[in-house]
Amino acid sequence: MVARPTSSTTISFGLVSIPVKLYTATSSQSVRFKQLHGKCGTPLKQKLQCPVDNEFVERKDIVKGFEVAKNQFVQFSADEMAALEAERFQTLDIVEFVPEATVDFVYIDRSQYLGPDKGGQKAFGLLSKAMRRAGKIAVGRYWSRGKVQLGLLRPYRKGLILHHVYYQNEVRDYEDVELGDDIPYSEAEEGLADQLIQQLSTERFDPAKFHDEYGSRVRAAAEQKAAGMEVTTAPEQPAAQIVDLFEALKQSLAVDAGEGGAPESQTGTDDGG
Repeated sequence: MVARPTSSTTISFGLVSIPVKLYTATSSQSVRFKQLHGKCGTPLKQKLQCPVDNEFVERKDIVKGFEVAKNQFVQFSADEMAALEAERFQTLDIVEFVPEATVDFVYIDRSQYLGPDKGGQKAFGLLSKAMRRAGKIAVGRYWSRGKVQLGLLRPYRKGLILHHVYYQNEVRDYEDVELGDDIPYSEAEEGLADQLIQQLSTERFDPAKFHDEYGSRVRAAAEQKAAGMEVTTAPEQPAAQIVDLFEALKQSLAVDAGEGGAPESQTGTDDGG
């Protein structure tokens, strides 16, 4: 099926302009539930209620408010909100090129495929191939929903992909994560960990090997219910227990070897303490 573009824009850098089309790259297939009235099964509607006046508020009576202190708000009218928006522009402006290896995946929000628009095929191909040879990613800015957004343009397959990314202040610092004290490991423990990784390693990531098991169970159960059948579920799995790390690594290696992994003779390691 030929993909349909969702929008179009122009890549701009220096005196070069490349018209492009944007295509949806991902689409969540997560199962969704609606809230129903348990008495009659009718989907519920949400209404906005003011807890002070104890009345439902119509959309026309709603204003925007920004919290400047706890439970203290300043209000903005529609005209004031419009005045705060960034000046609108229609291009994806490249401001710099950076080594691909310097980009942290945590900044990526969502992605869109790019393809050349009318008259832009040659320049589009030239840019994507040049970026691939250089091993570089383009950092760009574009306008969306009243503000200037940040994006990364990356060579992908035979073309380009646009990653919409967070600003730095929107990404939390990993240094805030509590990791505990440094723990020394024996050579035997490190050797077993290395062997386990080796046994479970494959040449490349293949997403086709995985699927949403929860979604499949929900859809199967819904079909059973719709057909008037009794819903069947899989037995509950026992909870994981924390065991000795060294023994767990050895047992994991033994299990993998028995399932077609490396021969058990390759996994035997002296305890060494």
